[in-house]
Amino acid sequence: MYDALELRELLGDEVIQRRESGYELDGALSRVQEALAAGSSGWLPELERAYDVLEETRIRPGWPYAEPSDLEEILAVLGDDVALQRPGDEVLADRVHAAWLGRCAGCNLGKPVEGNGWDREKLRRYLEQAGSYPITDYLPVLDPMPEGMVLDGSWRVATRGRVDGMARDDDTDYTMLGLHVLEEHGFGFTSAQVGAEWLRHLPFEQTYTAERVAYRNLIRGIAPPRTATYRNPYREWIGALIRADAFGYACPGQPRRAAMLAYRDAALSHTANGIYGEMWAAALIAASFAVSTAREALDIAMTAVPAASRLAEALRAVRAAFDSGYSWDEAIGQVECDLGGYHWIHTINNAAVVAAALLWGEGDFGKTVGLAVEAGLDTDCDGATAGSVFGALHGTAALPGHWVDPLHDTIRSAITGFDNSSISGLAQRTVALASGRAEAASSSHSQ
Repeated sequence: MYDALELRELLGDEVIQRRESGYELDGALSRVQEALAAGSSGWLPELERAYDVLEETRIRPGWPYAEPSDLEEILAVLGDDVALQRPGDEVLADRVHAAWLGRCAGCNLGKPVEGNGWDREKLRRYLEQAGSYPITDYLPVLDPMPEGMVLDGSWRVATRGRVDGMARDDDTDYTMLGLHVLEEHGFGFTSAQVGAEWLRHLPFEQTYTAERVAYRNLIRGIAPPRTATYRNPYREWIGALIRADAFGYACPGQPRRAAMLAYRDAALSHTANGIYGEMWAAALIAASFAVSTAREALDIAMTAVPAASRLAEALRAVRAAFDSGYSWDEAIGQVECDLGGYHWIHTINNAAVVAAALLWGEGDFGKTVGLAVEAGLDTDCDGATAGSVFGALHGTAALPGHWVDPLHDTIRSAITGFDNSSISGLAQRTVALASGRAEAASSSHSQ
């Protein structure tokens, strides 16, 4: 599935990516179809040549969006930076801890219903049969499971009554890896240094889609930013957005600075809206430490997204639905109508879900992460990001015990040196970074 080593599969997905990005494909499709019809597999010359033809295509005349990937071009079209007052040390420490906890709880909530056809309708049917709609707690397990409904294998450690710490997940692996990059290289890290840390600390088989492609490219000696573009049809999917949190945590009240860190991370594996998604999420989290409502934070985060992009258009539509008094069902139905053509792990539709969950969540943690998961897209990713933002906004007092107590201050990880870390310890290290005390913290912490 989305095999970074299978060029035949990548070629078909590249056609979809280019269509979504406004490319004129008519002259290239026959060449692609011939290569695919030949039944070739592996990394064969006829597939390579067909891919080369695709890469020579250009955006069609009249395409209404402007979506650069170069940093200078992005900066030229961003809104003005926003100056915010960061919270005092005690409040900051509490909110960073809450952001870590909220991310873990929201991720655990969504893990059992990630993939396997768990769209909004199917998930609602399951929850109603379980007497758990709307979501107010971790998901229950029905025994027997209804026909046609299969939970992800993580249900054994991420469902009601079975949560015992934060289960291993790429959504939290990348948060820890981002923390490590900042501790190891400082705020001036490069995309190449991020790639090097992936190779040192991140197992290849714990990467997916765009990240796996970028990892493959790194191993082949390809350097950033070409790691994001060479044979990578997943370059606008959600993988970069889920890597944003550590950069937002480290820049409380500094959304533009957080977005610039996120850019350097995202450029390793993503382009255009894939990059904007991480910049948006990092700015959103950074702003959340310094404002009092999700609406304010979302408005500020828009300054990190090119206004003429498809992501900006989608986020504006969510805000317009909220301001127009839409119900949740009406709003998420509109998201599905407008963005339903994207893959369920694309950046644009999932960012819209996160924004909607924060707005319609009304300052209630369970409702916020519950709505993010009930939308039925990338459930663990959206629950994690929504929970992270909520924690940064509201602090630990707003996180009910039945969500965070089962975490037992422990997080599992595939990242070398981070498995069985304490969540509170990671939060303390993050605060040290945000406060300029990272060198002392990194020399004294223990796993």
